[in-house]
Amino acid sequence: MTLFRTLLRDEEGATAIEYGLIAALIAVAAITAMGALGNSLSNTFTQVSTKMNNASDGKGPF
Repeated sequence: MTLFRTLLRDEEGATAIEYGLIAALIAVAAITAMGALGNSLSNTFTQVSTKMNNASDGKGPF
């Protein structure tokens, strides 16, 4: 019975779990931000490539 009381009072495991959850949340946020940044960069490079191709073909406004 005293083992269960000791386990209920022990908070070290809870702290480790909290840090793990915080780290997981930060990782999810970072992955989401990097995905959005990757899509934005892809669109920018596509636009630049299209404009360069049009310029070299003489197809007009830049």
